[in-house]
Amino acid sequence: MGVHDGHRQRMKERFLEGGLDNFNDINTLELLLFYALPRCDTNVVAHRLLDRFGSLPAVLEANADDLCKVDGIGESAAVLLALVPQVSRRYMTEKAQTMSSISGSAEAGRYFLPKFMYEKDEVVYMACLDSAHRVTSCREIGRGVVHAAEVSVRRIVELALQQNAAAVILAHNHASGLALPSREDELTTGKIASALQLVGINLIDHVIIAGDEFVSMADSGL
Repeated sequence: MGVHDGHRQRMKERFLEGGLDNFNDINTLELLLFYALPRCDTNVVAHRLLDRFGSLPAVLEANADDLCKVDGIGESAAVLLALVPQVSRRYMTEKAQTMSSISGSAEAGRYFLPKFMYEKDEVVYMACLDSAHRVTSCREIGRGVVHAAEVSVRRIVELALQQNAAAVILAHNHASGLALPSREDELTTGKIASALQLVGINLIDHVIIAGDEFVSMADSGL
């Protein structure tokens, strides 16, 4: 048995008994790193990570190259840390997709929020719905855009027709800002709604997301 084995076993048992509620950020990183650094003091490495990046979220959102600059972090540990937010996002996204239909702004927000977890880019999504407001498809239609005005209205209409959509919901994030629609967002949303209406498809909402908050343009009367 190695010098750290007893401590590691106690940490694992503590987690299994009570989850992470009683773990601070150091302990959380320490436990996680057990599975990539089997033969070193992960408490020391956890301190180095937090000293370098400042917080647990910043550590988990750091790219692999930056993580590897921390003494004690190799490729395996960097991949493990980078994997955590991606698995979390996948879990939350797939869980949200189990809802049978979207009948209001609250459900639209819950559906789209996970898709923007840990996103650093501005991204636009479009969900196509059938006549019962069940989601039949949802895809990313723009990335790196400053606002929704940079998304092609023609492309949105074409995709909605390809999916035989009865209705459409748009969502995009303000990666650094507030969940409030810009003037450009308002103008483009009007253009998209008019273009879809010409082919018999309703734009029922455009959701603006920032962090864990969202604003429904439909609820806002925009």
